[in-house]
Amino acid sequence: MCFGRCARCIGYKLLILALLSIVANILLYFPNGETRFASEHHLGKYVECLHGILGGGFLVLIPAAVFIGLHNDDCCGCFGHEDCGKSCAMLSSVLAAFVGILGSGYCVIISALGLSHGPYCFTRLERNWIYPFTESSGGYLFEYNKWSECQEPQNIVQWNVTLFSILLVLGGIEFILCFIQIINGILGGLCRLCCSHEEV
Repeated sequence: MCFGRCARCIGYKLLILALLSIVANILLYFPNGETRFASEHHLGKYVECLHGILGGGFLVLIPAAVFIGLHNDDCCGCFGHEDCGKSCAMLSSVLAAFVGILGSGYCVIISALGLSHGPYCFTRLERNWIYPFTESSGGYLFEYNKWSECQEPQNIVQWNVTLFSILLVLGGIEFILCFIQIINGILGGLCRLCCSHEEV
């Protein structure tokens, strides 16, 4: 049925998005490809939340695997009807989609907070490691002339803005896909149940 094909299609897309989220989050730990800032604990608090690795990554890989594996569910069904077993599989995929919603939602929220809060950096004015843009509530994103306040890591504002934005978009797409699968799973499960009852 088309519901199963739709679920598998969503599963493959979620798989790709989850892997991209993991990569983007790992890159946040290494500004400009340097490892010393992570080892010296000079990373922002939202960088260390694992929102791309755990939220948009592993918690989205779970529903992705479930959706992709739906075509392997050749359950013998209940009362001798194969469609009943498959409808239960479609309805159970809704639970997996809720896990994906939680993970992608966490990724979106932390990414938005990371963008709003700004990077943790060494500034030329304070001569110390601080969050120079916390007061701006995200306004610094459009004040490019202030980005040079951060001296170390070099280009940290661009690095954070780019990667947090990517994670925000990836998490948002994952959230939408999981929500679509909730609707798809409910409709697919109920339609199969109705069809199996009609055959009885």
